[in-house]
Amino acid sequence: MGTTIANLIQDNEEGLHELQERIGYRFRDLRLLQLSLIHSSFAFERLDDGRHNETQEFLGDAVLDLTVGYILFVRFPEMREGKLTRIRSALVNEQGLADRAREIDLGKYLLLGKGENASNGRDKSSILSCAYEALVGALFLDGGYDQALAFVRRFFEPHIDQHQEQLVSADAKSSLQELLQERFNEGPEYMLTGEEGPAHARLFSITVTFQGEELGSGRASSKKEAEQQAARAALDYLAPRQG
Repeated sequence: MGTTIANLIQDNEEGLHELQERIGYRFRDLRLLQLSLIHSSFAFERLDDGRHNETQEFLGDAVLDLTVGYILFVRFPEMREGKLTRIRSALVNEQGLADRAREIDLGKYLLLGKGENASNGRDKSSILSCAYEALVGALFLDGGYDQALAFVRRFFEPHIDQHQEQLVSADAKSSLQELLQERFNEGPEYMLTGEEGPAHARLFSITVTFQGEELGSGRASSKKEAEQQAARAALDYLAPRQG
């Protein structure tokens, strides 16, 4: 015989209270909060109606796009749309949301099926990020847009403040590609110019060129990061020429 959402609220009363303290918001309808913590594996095994958090996750995904987008729009009013989109993506991708979930120890409160529980599902980024979206969806349903925005501000703005430079320069390759395509209808080229060090600690040197001119170079332990460094250097080199 299965259980119900109401039964789960009674059984998890202490945990639900603790989580509300952690997020700084008290739910009027605890069913919304409880549902956001139910993984599909638990629902299929234990719940009478089989309801789980994926519908609230869908809503929360949209709420996060809107609220994070608004925060970035206000924070960087002169920034181009393409870069704003990439920064938002870096903040609300699976890893970013899983990190925010870990900040509030969300995994502790999740209800998982036996298999997921045994395989350390409480710390899987995929499960944590989905649950975080479901939590935001629940908060939006319970308190409306203003409460959802306040929550997102509380947990995302410190991260933006601490990592603003990295976020703004994130995915420099895309920014350089966009800039050159827009101005010249042509993209840059990346060349591997050197490899050094032992196999377990290789360092790669990459140079980025455009129409035969060297724009910048990078050196890192992966080709991907070296290319990003080269692209950032190119953007810095090109900045005085823009206008």
